[in-house]
Formats: sequence, C-alpha cells, structure tokens
Amino acid sequence: MPNRPSDLTQMSAAALADKLTTNQTTGLTTAQLQAARAQYGDNALAAAPKIPLWRRILGHLQDITSLILIFAVAVSTYLALTTDSDWTKVFILAAIIVLNVGISLFQEGRAEKAIASLQAMSDHTVTVIREGQTQTISTTDLVPGDLIQLVPGDIVPADARLIGAGELVVNESILTGESEAVVKSATSQPVERLEEAGNIVFSGTAITQGWMQALVIATGMHTALGKIAGMINQTQRGQTLLDQRLNVLAKRLSLFAVAGGVVTILLSTLLHNETLVDSLMVGVSLAIAAVPETLPVIVTLALTYGVQQMAKRHAIIRRVTAVETIGNVTVIASDKTGTLTQNQMTVVRYWDGHEAPQPVAQDTPLRPAALQNVRQVLLATNATLATEDQAAVGDSTEQALVRLAADHALTRDAVAQDAPRLAEDPFDSHKKTMATLHRDADGRYFAIIKGAVDRLQFRDVTPHALQEMNDDFAQEGLRVLAAGVHRFLEKPGADWATALDDLDFLGLFGIMDPARPEVPAAIKEAQRVGIRPVMITGDHPATATAIATQIGILHPGDKVMTGGELAQLDDDAFAEVIDDIRVFARTTPADKLRIVKTWQNRGEVVAMTGDGVNDAPALRQADVGVAMGITGTEVAKQAADMILTDDNFATIISAVRQGRVVYQNILKAVEFLVSVNFAQILTMVAAVLLGWGAIMSPEQLLIVNIIADGIPGLFLSREPGERGIMAFPPLAKDASIWAYGLGQRVAVRAGTYMTLILGTYALGRFTLSTNVPAVGMTMLFFLLAIGSMLDVYPIKERQPLTRASLTANLWLTRTIMILIAVLVTIGLTPALANIFGLVALTATQWLIVAVLVWVPAVIVETFKRWQLKKTAGPAWTIDESKIG
Repeated sequence: MPNRPSDLTQMSAAALADKLTTNQTTGLTTAQLQAARAQYGDNALAAAPKIPLWRRILGHLQDITSLILIFAVAVSTYLALTTDSDWTKVFILAAIIVLNVGISLFQEGRAEKAIASLQAMSDHTVTVIREGQTQTISTTDLVPGDLIQLVPGDIVPADARLIGAGELVVNESILTGESEAVVKSATSQPVERLEEAGNIVFSGTAITQGWMQALVIATGMHTALGKIAGMINQTQRGQTLLDQRLNVLAKRLSLFAVAGGVVTILLSTLLHNETLVDSLMVGVSLAIAAVPETLPVIVTLALTYGVQQMAKRHAIIRRVTAVETIGNVTVIASDKTGTLTQNQMTVVRYWDGHEAPQPVAQDTPLRPAALQNVRQVLLATNATLATEDQAAVGDSTEQALVRLAADHALTRDAVAQDAPRLAEDPFDSHKKTMATLHRDADGRYFAIIKGAVDRLQFRDVTPHALQEMNDDFAQEGLRVLAAGVHRFLEKPGADWATALDDLDFLGLFGIMDPARPEVPAAIKEAQRVGIRPVMITGDHPATATAIATQIGILHPGDKVMTGGELAQLDDDAFAEVIDDIRVFARTTPADKLRIVKTWQNRGEVVAMTGDGVNDAPALRQADVGVAMGITGTEVAKQAADMILTDDNFATIISAVRQGRVVYQNILKAVEFLVSVNFAQILTMVAAVLLGWGAIMSPEQLLIVNIIADGIPGLFLSREPGERGIMAFPPLAKDASIWAYGLGQRVAVRAGTYMTLILGTYALGRFTLSTNVPAVGMTMLFFLLAIGSMLDVYPIKERQPLTRASLTANLWLTRTIMILIAVLVTIGLTPALANIFGLVALTATQWLIVAVLVWVPAVIVETFKRWQLKKTAGPAWTIDESKIG
C-alpha cells in the first residue's frame, strides 16, 4: 500500500487502483476481496490488551505501605493462632488493605472506554461497488481497494483517495479541530503532510455537501482515526503529584519503622532476653505505629468532597485524583474551537462600501441600509440553525449569515415570500461563488451572488477600496465573504448564472468563531496565579493569532508555531524554544501529544482541554485532561479526567482553586496524622532501649490511629479554602510534601509528643505508682488519644486561632466531645478497660492527664504563630482581596 503523501496524492487513479490490486470502475473481485481481507483483517479499531483483575490487584499490593500492613496481618494471624491474642488486629488491618486496594482500582484510568467510543463511531454501513455491483455493507467489512460512494450525511468509513467528486465539502473538525469545513476534489496535488491533502478523505469525518467516489487506501488501525486510537492505547498516565509525594512519605515512614523494628526485636531478644512471640508482638506494634492507616481514607474523602464541590461549579471529575492535580497545574494547553471560542461561525464585522466598518453584535442593531442588504443576502442561503429537535444543517459560513439575520428577527422563509427562488447556481470550489435567481413582487428578476472577493465585480465599489478592506478583515483573522445583486432588465435565460457581473454591492462580511465572553477574564486570572495558558489548535495561524491576541494569550514577543514548523525540530531543539510559544496552529493529534509531553518533561504540570477526537491522546497524556461536556465528543470525554458541563474555560480556574483547597486539606491531614506516627515509632524504640518493653499494646495503638486521630482527621477533608489560596504560584513539581514549613511543624509536634509520651509513661509507672507498667500505659493512652484530638484545632487553621475559627466546624467539636466521653467511659468502666489493657486511675492521675492533653495544642499554636511572624506568612495567609 502506498504510504508516502506524494504517492497517495499525485498517483493517477488508474495507477493507484493497480497498486491496490483493484479496478477503479468495477471495484474488487471476490478473489481480490478474500486476499485483501486475509492481509488486512476487519476495518475495526483494536483496544489495548486488558490487564487481568488479579494482576491489577497484585500491582496495588506491591507498594511499601501495603507490604508492611500485609506483614502486620501475617504476624497478627500467627499470634492469634499460636497464643491467646485475639483477631481484632487481623480484621482491622485486613479491612484497611482491602479498602486501599479498592480505592486504587476505582481511581484507574479508562482508556478502553475511549477506544470503545471510537469503535462505535466507526461502526455503520457504506455503499460499495464490488464486481461492478452496488451494495450496502457494514463498514467493518471494508478492505483497502474497495470502491466506495458517499453522499451528504455519510460518515467516511475509512481513509480513501478520491477518484471522482462534485461540490464535495467535508467536516474534518473531529480530527483537526478546525471549525471550517474543507473543500475536497479528485485533483492530484503535491503535499508534504498527508493531513493536508485535498484529494484524501479520512475515517470519521462527515460529508456535508456534494458527492464522492473513492478508493479505500487504509482501514482499521492504519487510518487517521486508528492512529489516534493507537496513541490512546500507548499513552500511559503517570502518578499524580499527590501520589508521588504520599508514596515518598510512606516509604520513608516504612523504612524508618523497619529499621526501628529490626533494632527493637534484636534488643528485645538479645539484650532483654524476651521471647520470640513477645518480640514479634513489639514488631506488630511498630508496624501499626508506622502506618497512618486512616490517611488513604482521609485523602479519598478530601478528593470526593472536592468532586462534589466541583460538580456544583459545572466540573464533573472522572478520575478522583485529578481534583488535587488541577490545583497544581502550571500550564493550561487549550484547544481553540469550542473551548476558547463558541464553536459557531458568526458575523462580527460588516462593511457596506461607504461608511466605516460596523461591528456586529447581538445587542448592536445594524443600520437600516445594512439590514436591507442582509435581507437580500439571506435569500442566497440554504443553511438552517440548530433547534431543540434538529441539528444545524448547511455550510458554517451560511449559518453565520442566517444567525445574523435571526438576531434581527429575519428568516429566509419570510423574506422569500416576496422574492421566491427560481433557480440556484451551487457553490463550486473552482469559481468560489454561489448564486440564486429570484423574482420580486413587481415581476422583476434579480440574482444574489456571494463568494470570494476576487471573484466578484461591483460597479459601485472600487477594486482598490474593496481589496484594502478585505485585507483589513483578513488581518483580524476573519473569513471574508462578499455579496452583490445583479438586476436583469428582462427575463433571464437558462444561462443566467454566466453573466453575473456589474453587481450592486451588498456588503463585505467578516466572519469568525468568536471567543467566549468569559474567557479573557479567566485567562487573566490564570496568568495572575502563575498558570501559563497556551493555545493548541488545528486552525489557520492567522485565525489562531487573532483569537489568542483578543483573549490575552498572545502578547508582544510571544511566538506562534505551526505543526509543519514543529515537525522540523527534534525534541531537544523544541524544548529550547517552547517557553516562547503561546500558540500552536495547524497541529495534528500527534503534535498535540508531543507538545504536552515536552511540557511535562520540563517539569510542568499540564492541563489539556479539548472536545474532538483529535484531542483525545493529548487529553489522556496530560496530568489533567479536560473535555467539553456540551460540544465534546464521547471519545474526548472518555479520555479526559474532568468534563466541563458548561463548556466554560473559566470553570477550569474555579476548579484550580478547589484543587488547591483539597491539596491544602490533605497536607493538614498529613501533619495531623504523621507527626503522631513518628512520635509513636521513636518512643517504641526508645522504650525498648530503656528496658521498658512495649509501652502501648497494638489494640491501644489502633484506637489512637483509627479513632482518636482518624475520625477527627476526617473533618479536615471538608475544611473550606483559606483566604489567599490563589495568591501564590502553583507548587513546583519537584517540591517536597514538607514545603511551606510543614516539615518544621511536623518535627515540633512529633518532638512534643515524644517527650510527653515518655515523660507521662515514666511518671505513671515510676512516680505515681510502684513500678506498675499498666498505670503508665493507661495515662499515656489517654494523653495520646485525647491530646491528639484537641490539637486538630491549630492544625485546621493556618492563621492564628480565633473564636470564629474554633467554632466554625461544630460537627468537629461535637464529634471530639463524644469521642472524649467514650474514652473516659472506657477508662472508668472496669470491664471495658480490661479489654484494652487499661487500669483504673486515681483522681490525681486523671488531673495530670487532663492538664497534659492541652500541652500539644498550646505548643503547636505557639510555634505556628512564631513561624508566620518569621516568614511573613506562607501562601495561604495572604488576603486575595488586596491583590490587584
């Protein structure tokens, strides 16, 4: 099969038919068909091989946190079977593992659904000629060499070379993103890129006008649509920044715990002559202390809450972790058509040949003379606008004229009542004009003609003035349409369309797909918060430049690059210049994918927006793929992480803010949980070194980690965003999870708890009792359980605590009060206390605990205030209202 553009576009129909082993008139024979089917297979898109469920589950059990939990389950099971230890630890730890794996499976991408959408798109019927007989077959039965015929409304079933066509117009926006339909012909022509060929039609595109007969040159995965499917299959989404940072955290905690566990077991058995069972019990305790079991649940709840909040703001999240990732994007690479623009061609400028050009807007009425001209031009249109029951029909340029008329309460049917259409000379790609013949109420004949400026001759406008205005419109990125009227002195003959000169000027119409009105403000806001907006489009560079300048993406000094120019650069050369480029025009799906990858390789977090099939590979590759919910194709939606139900670019900025809120709340949960875990590990090791043994039982550690820390920690997932959250640039991709002073606060809090834990245990065991370990363990338990709940308040608010912030979340306060009451009840009820290895405390011991539980909150709040004063406040302490 020919594979070079010059072969496909310049080869004669006969030569191509010979190359494909077919006949350009009668099509394939039965023998040729069988040979082709054996060689090429079905005309269908192949999905990537699915990974079995068991392998996916196994993959999620290989991270260090899961391995430690599995080890703890194994040891706990062994102890439950061989000693009098109960099964509580086994069930709790196993449930946590199952929950974490379930969450991970839920968050995985769905590339196979995007492929299914592509397959559905390409599955229909087609008219084909085989052995000289016309027949209708399923598109999956097509093979290279088949002779197909298509008419308006048909979807092109495979890539094909035209051998005959008449007035053929094809909508290729699904592949190119370009809003303007493309005129095609069977004429041979040299091109550098196959995508630019005017005599090739591509699978998945739609015939909007004319007819065609073509030889199929590629089917299935070899088509333009198939190449996109292949890119989706091959594109693997990496871990999110949150995943990476939490994994690093888990590894460090786990390695720290493993080292501590090995040291503890050795010390217990060799130095203190403890039995293996007792040493393993200490090892289980360390494993429980090391892993913040509730952190994955809190993270999921924070992300889920973010999903709910974004849904209220017209952003539907398909991949939960995208909630956090969108908050840290540094580049928003956006498709133009349907995303930054309204995806409907509109008349935005009008010139009547005499007065200054008039801006056209829905709320700006045309001058009376101009409105009369529009009435006449409307007669030479065939397009209809979309309604609730019917999609728009016709050429996009004519739709713009019809839309202009509708804005001024004009319809073609109403206007045509006074001047019915008698004949039509349809648009032709060679003459580039279209005309209609009419007769008015007085019986006079006239013709309306519209088309390219250089193909019309007017008697009342000088060619120089017309060309000058045409150039001005073109420099603004407008598609220019001229129109005129020819009045006949007598009834015209059958050749009326051949003498349409000496025209009365009806106007020059500047047409474009205008920017969405809310986009410029959203672009400005994105730039203000450190996000770089970039346009990637299949449209013409002039059109893209005009829109990008209008909405604020393109500024003096910024550059525009075409797909052809991009193809001339290797990866290193492209990476050197990408910072200066704000607009990429005439891009292919592969170009878009390459652009996104290059940004990511430079350390940027990329959000890609789009609505077409051509955007799908880049949407999947991006850190956050954003699809349009109204105009977007199903393929784009399935490949994306987030879908905008209002197709509003400004919604992305709102999502960025919510994403930052989610990330901030997750950091609060890390601070709240991890510092206590560090303290628990250090104190367990220290206690063994001191010869005290395990100072807390596994059951007690589980209560602290899951109930005392976990339940209050859940409320951190629903904290509202603090002021100033959009004041600073996004967090750098290589930034540590400990940035913005988090590491310092965790260290202070861990050190505080370590001192209190060891001090309280020693006080209870050696001072307030006669060397009774249970007393020290009980006092320590209540100190850790209650104290870690109370210091959630200085953690949930980054600014100094106030009365308002203390009472802002009543459910948190009520829950903590209930939990404290439950814990105290356990301590005061002998039967319950005995289950958890606790003993009764004296009034003095209770009083000491009641005082000590406030110490962590006081120290954390004091350090936070000192830290804010020293650093003039991190990002979240700046008042957004004071930023210009």
